Amino acid sequence: MKTQRLDAIREVLAKSMVANQDELRRKLRRRGIEVTQATLSRDIHELRLSKGPSGYSLPNGHRGTNAAPVEEDDSPPSVAEMIESFGLRVRHAMNQVVVRTVMGGAQPLAAALDYEEWPEVVGTVAGDDTVLVICPDVRRAADVEQQLRTMLES
Repeated sequence: MKTQRLDAIREVLAKSMVANQDELRRKLRRRGIEVTQATLSRDIHELRLSKGPSGYSLPNGHRGTNAAPVEEDDSPPSVAEMIESFGLRVRHAMNQVVVRTVMGGAQPLAAALDYEEWPEVVGTVAGDDTVLVICPDVRRAADVEQQLRTMLES
């Protein structure tokens, strides 16, 4: 189990930026790996991960086992990154989609949706843990729900 967990940590780091332990724990949970903060701290120490301005990286300065060196990226995080980091549930209601997030995750997710300017999205309204995504019609709301659900479940 430990080897699988360490491999999963390497894979997560190869695919996305991870800013803190809680975010890493959530990403592992989405992969079916439940881990305590203490165990995760030991894993981070054992993998000799370092934490810099762009998040965790492996000791050789690479984000993953075979990844290229981390390059500075000034673009805002994508919707996929935000839903992976903060998303909990997605639900469709008429021409709207309601996305539940962890506390404080709604505004970054809404900002990412607004930034990417999805043609199916008219606009967003964000609270602390809920994003209301407004679409022009029921069909496009269903499409947005499916896109977000796919991101959330990946």
